[in-house]
Amino acid sequence: MAEKCLVNSSCNSSSNNTFSLYCFQKRTTIQSNLRNVSTITCSSFKKGFYIRNNVSPNRAFKRFIILESSKRKKVPLFVMMPEDTFGIDTYGNAKIKKIRAIAASLKALKLAGVHGITVEVWWGIVERSSPSEYNWQVYEELFKLISDSGLKLHVALSFHANMHLTTNGKQGVSLPLWIMEIGRLNNDIYYRDRHGFSNHDYLTLGVDRVPIFCGRTALQCYEDFMLSFKNKFEHLMGSIIKEISIGLGPSGELRYPAHPSNDGRWRFPGIGEFQCYDKYMMEDLELVACIEGKPEWGCKGPENAGCYNSVPDGVPFFEYGPESYVSDYGQFFLEWYSGKLLHHADVILEKAAKMLEKYQNDGPDSVLLVAKIAVVYWWYYTGSHPAELTAGYYNTPLRDGYDPLALMLSRHGAALRVSCFEMNDHDMPRGYHCGPEGLLRQIWTVSKERLVQLTGQNETEIFDTQGLMQIIANCYNPHRAGVKSFTYSRMNAKVFIPENWNNFSRFVRHMNLE
Repeated sequence: MAEKCLVNSSCNSSSNNTFSLYCFQKRTTIQSNLRNVSTITCSSFKKGFYIRNNVSPNRAFKRFIILESSKRKKVPLFVMMPEDTFGIDTYGNAKIKKIRAIAASLKALKLAGVHGITVEVWWGIVERSSPSEYNWQVYEELFKLISDSGLKLHVALSFHANMHLTTNGKQGVSLPLWIMEIGRLNNDIYYRDRHGFSNHDYLTLGVDRVPIFCGRTALQCYEDFMLSFKNKFEHLMGSIIKEISIGLGPSGELRYPAHPSNDGRWRFPGIGEFQCYDKYMMEDLELVACIEGKPEWGCKGPENAGCYNSVPDGVPFFEYGPESYVSDYGQFFLEWYSGKLLHHADVILEKAAKMLEKYQNDGPDSVLLVAKIAVVYWWYYTGSHPAELTAGYYNTPLRDGYDPLALMLSRHGAALRVSCFEMNDHDMPRGYHCGPEGLLRQIWTVSKERLVQLTGQNETEIFDTQGLMQIIANCYNPHRAGVKSFTYSRMNAKVFIPENWNNFSRFVRHMNLE
């Protein structure tokens, strides 16, 4: 998801008063094996395997308050690999960076009680140079390192880019080089806003069925990649690989890139902009409008929807009126815009579910299929939910935008992964009508009704006990269905700073309680 407001999290006591409270005084010492591994790992960071940021540690830990429900199951905890896990050598091949520090970190996490590791499997690394030529060597090496440490795997098949600006220019993982070459000749393969700016993080939905990728459509490229992965690592399915999430958009989330923070176009809490102006999406809109008998609706998107950093007040499309989201045109456009997103996920997950059919049996060797969505929580407590609408979630007081999504996931036996488990409404900036808790409640409700399992993740970097307690409260809320698993984002040097490590270790131990 695009960069959001970073806030401190704390427990909402009013919503959690049904929990039993258990206070544990800080132990003067921790288990010696964890202490020793933490020391080794931190020293590895200092030696240059990771670049350690100069940050002040939190205040000394005095009490760890655990929220516990009367009915609870152990929630398997995965830790996501560092953002800079991979690099490219001088020959253009992918390699694992700082492998000794990673090995030490994996041992520390295993001793702490972590269940597994989340690894992003990048399209831009595996099929980097040529179409249909897959090089899995770097992932064979990493998966062996993880399994030898006694940890399980959550594999995130990632069809998006993860480029970010640094002092040395753009760094990260791009889309495959051969895809980018096609994009240089045809920029319409990417999402585009009404100003003509493109987003190169993910292919537009408009090319899902257009065979312009060396004779293949985008959907065929995704399917071939998934099949190659399954064939390569089938021997790990169910035993080591326990969950597979399928990337469905920018940051792996099923959404439009309506809030692009990396290039400075968007800042929190802007409402964002619709992303449907590449020629393929516009051709589809025009066709659907003609079928509807309203060809004039197919020429463009809403022209009165403000800009990236607008607030809802004073923006006609997000207010009540004859030219707003509740108008006939507004409803038509939003149905089409959100429907394209749902259809995209439906087709990809159908393919993935068929590939994993033999492993979806709820037994000890099962593999959980997962889809991730964004939690667009700002302006949630407004009538129009503008930031959700631009992201592709048609959620208003008159329409539950997450019910069609849950229904689609249910058909494929897929779980839903949502973030913001560390956030609560009370700590949000005032005036922006933020509702991370309200949105999570809504998603939880429709998921329960549609028999869809939930998995969780934190959205912001979190080390303090209050934020960790909020995660525990969300994972073990007695009024909601249980969380299937939780992914902590992510492993880095700061996790192993002694105070942070102490807090994290206690958090892991509590998540492991039956």
